[in-house]
Amino acid sequence: MIRKRVYEFIENENRDKAGTICEWFLMILILLNVASVVLGSVSELYDRHRLLFTWFEMFSVAVFSIEYLMRLSTAPYKYPDSKSPYLKYIFSFGGLVDLLAILPFFIPFIINADLRMLRLLRMFRLLRVLKLNRYDTALAMIVKVLKNQKEMLHITIFFMAVMILMTAAVMYFVENEAQPERFPSIPATIWWSVATLTTVGYGDVYPVTGLGRLLAGIIAIFGVGLIAMPSGIISMGLIEEAGKAARLKQEQQEMEWKIEQSR
Repeated sequence: MIRKRVYEFIENENRDKAGTICEWFLMILILLNVASVVLGSVSELYDRHRLLFTWFEMFSVAVFSIEYLMRLSTAPYKYPDSKSPYLKYIFSFGGLVDLLAILPFFIPFIINADLRMLRLLRMFRLLRVLKLNRYDTALAMIVKVLKNQKEMLHITIFFMAVMILMTAAVMYFVENEAQPERFPSIPATIWWSVATLTTVGYGDVYPVTGLGRLLAGIIAIFGVGLIAMPSGIISMGLIEEAGKAARLKQEQQEMEWKIEQSR
């Protein structure tokens, strides 16, 4: 019974005042953590207020750890049809985000970490912003779209990887003899391929032969369509979800109107 009440509280199923306050508190804490990571990268500011940053991090980890344990203990209520609800929560997107939100703090206590490792772990705290998808409708919708369109996105990513590899291989054989220092191998040429197909074009590596320039132009044109593919899939998914949400809202309003009329 207590666990069920805890579940209703953290999920705010009853939409009561306490649950809403808790949601807002966690959202503000997440945003403050992002600000802390960003400001903490300024060495002078971090050194001057090191104690404040440390205490805030400890407070945040304590809150997020309690939240993680609460969500883990109430997993059977979130996944009532699952045979292993605890494992399902641990390996779910939300569960992994919750774990990554606190794990960087504990890793230095478990293993010896050098300065570069500690800096990397600090940057990992930015992943806490992903926790906002629970409380923000727009972010939750994007996550839902990515889940629903994952098969199409997998196909697109595979096609992009093949295109990058093939264009790198072609350009290597065309330009290697003319520029062996810039196109020394296919793996090295992948950098040029990625920059060209994404239409970024840094200009640090470019073809000088006539055939190479012709192929580079064709590859760049293909790149425009290639980048548009995942964007189109996600946009289509967002439009569908927005339409579903609008229809659901309209149905709820019609239902409420009918209830009022029946009274």
